[in-house]
Amino acid sequence: MFGKVAADLLGLSDIGTVIKQKDYDKVDSDDYVLHEDDEKIYFLIKSKTDEYCFTNNGLIHLDGTSAVSKKRTLHRYNYHTHKISHVLLETAGTVDLDVEIKFHIGSKEFSIDVHKKFLEEVKDLYKALLKISEITHENTIKLEFAEKSVQLASATLNRVSSNENNIVQNFKELNDTAFNWLVNTREKYNVKDYSEIFERYINN
Repeated sequence: MFGKVAADLLGLSDIGTVIKQKDYDKVDSDDYVLHEDDEKIYFLIKSKTDEYCFTNNGLIHLDGTSAVSKKRTLHRYNYHTHKISHVLLETAGTVDLDVEIKFHIGSKEFSIDVHKKFLEEVKDLYKALLKISEITHENTIKLEFAEKSVQLASATLNRVSSNENNIVQNFKELNDTAFNWLVNTREKYNVKDYSEIFERYINN
């Protein structure tokens, strides 16, 4: 018991281990993965207090209070509603035991310490998160352009002279077309599944 408390006070309990794919079913996070909807774990970091489970759809974080408590809080951050940004990797110094992977997901900041022997694996995670960040940033800009395009088309139609008999019909046709086009555009640029990115960069 004293050893666990000492490790917790010294911060050693927060140094994570990268879990191998064959052991994913042995960690608690696996119970909260939506396997029924084809969600899949691609990277998993486990410390004595926390688990960070990166799936094709989002990050599942089991947030522990301390190394001596079994109480945990489950958080889920889906990539399409919580954009990834500010991705950083801090490698270990001469006397450091750990490397750090840092990023924002939505408004939440993460700084995850991982034992330096897993540096190569963490590099792969860094690449995947950085690429997802780039894709979501570019897609956000494209969506903004798409919405402005619809607004411009609507404003243009309003300036076109129409008699009272076809104003209603023109409005209905424009509204239906704009709605369907925006729905399709959002589906295209608001990516929910990043399996392709993880499979490209994750090699463990």
